[in-house]
Amino acid sequence: MSTHSFLPVSKEEIETRGWEAPDFIYVTGDAYVDHPSFGPAIISRVLEANGFKVAIMPQPDFRHPESLCAMGTPRLAFLISGGNMDTMVNHYTVAKKKRERDAYSPGGKMGLRPDRATIVYGKILRKYFPNTPIVIGGIEASLRRMAHYDYWSDTVMRSILIDSCADILSYGMGEKSIVEIAKALDAGKMVREITDIRGTVYKSKKLPEDFGGITLPHFTEITADKKTFAQSFYTQYQNTDPFYAKALAEPYENCYIIQNPPSMPLTQSEMDRVYALPYVRRAHPMYDEAGGIPATEEIQFSITSSRGCFGACSFCALTFHQGRIIQSRSHESILREAEKLTWEPDFKGYINDVGGPTANFRKPACKKQLTKGACKGRQCLFPDVCPNMEVDHSDYLALLRKLRALPRVKKVFIRSGIRFDYLMADKKHNSIIKEFCEHHISG
Repeated sequence: MSTHSFLPVSKEEIETRGWEAPDFIYVTGDAYVDHPSFGPAIISRVLEANGFKVAIMPQPDFRHPESLCAMGTPRLAFLISGGNMDTMVNHYTVAKKKRERDAYSPGGKMGLRPDRATIVYGKILRKYFPNTPIVIGGIEASLRRMAHYDYWSDTVMRSILIDSCADILSYGMGEKSIVEIAKALDAGKMVREITDIRGTVYKSKKLPEDFGGITLPHFTEITADKKTFAQSFYTQYQNTDPFYAKALAEPYENCYIIQNPPSMPLTQSEMDRVYALPYVRRAHPMYDEAGGIPATEEIQFSITSSRGCFGACSFCALTFHQGRIIQSRSHESILREAEKLTWEPDFKGYINDVGGPTANFRKPACKKQLTKGACKGRQCLFPDVCPNMEVDHSDYLALLRKLRALPRVKKVFIRSGIRFDYLMADKKHNSIIKEFCEHHISG
């Protein structure tokens, strides 16, 4: 069991640490799980590694809004995330029926977070803390950063930055942007002055004088015409690459929502540092009596090896959130994490997964992406495999072989999914499939 400690979750724990006040109070719709598969855990540990004090407020009682005041006022800002999963997807099936179980709540209990949690938490905090900066992020905020179609209400909704009453939105994988925001606030900068950080969205009464980006159609235009909405969304989709994306401005009646270009991808050493932070790697013990947090069962012995996906499936939001450029951890980083797992008291010899959005993507589709970004207007795998794509499974296979050779490891599964068109484009696909089937498939 890890000897690392959880971050404080109450006023008493904050005082026990001798803090007058935390720099940030992180309000999240999930139960508190300090594991690198959970966004709030990564962001809070990254801030901690940069010298900031972070307290966690998991699943405050939104039916009693004053419960969000329990920790007092943070020195710098409130952070808000709806959770590891979009709250509406978490709560409802595609048929809009209420789900019976919430895997991110103690004992799988439903009803511990509100629908559209980011909006609800933001409005409550703005009421009680009118002058304290509010920063929102996570998948719920990231995918709603501009006007968006809301399946549940069958309407086009405004940017979540407006409806949540927040000051700034960190979109995508936010390690870089959150540290820049934190340092700017710590240096005494007013939150309304923080307008130049990549991977952020902010509100402005008018367009900046030097704005060199793209102005999208007005909100009233996209709500009135489906084609205009589709064209606006396509413009956003075409500006998700950190190497060539332009800033975007979406006009509303009283303001502009301005999106800066995405954060640059993490280098391998940067990713290694993120996953080497002192995570406890489990749910907070306050949930033990309720039966723990069901979502931890699958990820407790799983390892994230990469981020991003150049697969571009039409149903998937990854291009909007993690981008098309693959970022991966080193073998050494992954092996160190695996060795730690083998000493956990509950470890039975099985690593449940080693992968990412697509398990067999371990590097960018081609060398060009590292300096110029992913191609604009075309895909790597569709309708045909790009002739410039470097199809190579050797690194991933070498990693899997090292992992299954570790002492106390009986089996290493792949559960995050194999991209088969990429696999079949590899001339050695027959032997690769054979190795996957022999060693890494469960049934």
